[in-house]
Amino acid sequence: MPTVRVARIYMRVSTEQQDIKRQEEIAKAAKTAGYYVAGAYREKASGARADRPELLRMIADLQPGEVVIAEKIDRISRLPLTEVERLVASIRHKGARLAVPGVVDLSELAGAANGVAKIVLESVQEMLLKLALQMAREDYEDRRERTRQGIALARQAGKYKGRSAKATTHTRIVALRRAGHSITKTAELAGCSVSQVKRVWAMRKREQLDQDLSSVTSAPRPGS
Repeated sequence: MPTVRVARIYMRVSTEQQDIKRQEEIAKAAKTAGYYVAGAYREKASGARADRPELLRMIADLQPGEVVIAEKIDRISRLPLTEVERLVASIRHKGARLAVPGVVDLSELAGAANGVAKIVLESVQEMLLKLALQMAREDYEDRRERTRQGIALARQAGKYKGRSAKATTHTRIVALRRAGHSITKTAELAGCSVSQVKRVWAMRKREQLDQDLSSVTSAPRPGS
């Protein structure tokens, strides 16, 4: 009886304004390739952060032999190489591995090989993964530098208003609470006070309730 291949899908965009739906296709592709999809993890957070709630939840859920699949390597991480190596190590520690389009996957060949051939294949796989992760980080740093230069030019022209740090913190609080973190843990990860977490979360729940009530009242009545 053939062994069932199990995958967990990780999807990420950086901001609330970006749409994650395009990445849903990788779950369909995984099923077509013969994988059983044990979980799909969706996140709106910077890839340059190691404390992403859904990423951490996915790693906690991993079982030996499973495969982590993402659309691109930068969906997994844009961390500096030393930090991303710890992230990859935490996935491997669970007995799982990464499978990302654009990164040659030699794991099955390495698994079937012996002796020197096995060592060579594993070394090449490690080198290719590190190269892809380093390129993702360099792309992130290039983007930051272009943004910094753009902001500097906008300031010179008197057109830059800046980004609200308060709005960024609020977005992070909501994401952490939705991921199931306690109020205390959310405050720790978001770098704010417990009272702020309570206030923002209560406000978010009120907004959601208002939206739900609005959708009910605006729905067409039967026979209308």
